[in-house]
Amino acid sequence: MFRPDFAKAGGLVPAIAQDAATGEVLMLAYMNEEAFDATVATGEVHYYSRSRGALWHKGATSGHVQKVVAIRLDSDAVLVQVEQAGGAACHTGRASCFYRELKCGEETVCSPMVFDPKEVYK
Repeated sequence: MFRPDFAKAGGLVPAIAQDAATGEVLMLAYMNEEAFDATVATGEVHYYSRSRGALWHKGATSGHVQKVVAIRLDSDAVLVQVEQAGGAACHTGRASCFYRELKCGEETVCSPMVFDPKEVYK
């Protein structure tokens, strides 16, 4: 099976989550070899949390898991096309972590709030 070259990448590769139905980019995180293997084995996305220094099962706390539809690989990056449970991929409670848009010098919010993070992450 083709897999990213984790050793060449210093142990972590960028992992982009994309909504399989709409093509919207939901988030960017990182995977180590353990996260990649767990994702392939379970069909739900796992990342490596740099802030916690540990494996992170996306949605374990919020319930907003990412179910794998397809995985596309580059030698040093992973694109995971997902079905996003609960409608929110971002810890801010929004559908996408890319929720701010800058056009012609004007910043707008372009991704809806789905849940209140204060209520979910107690």
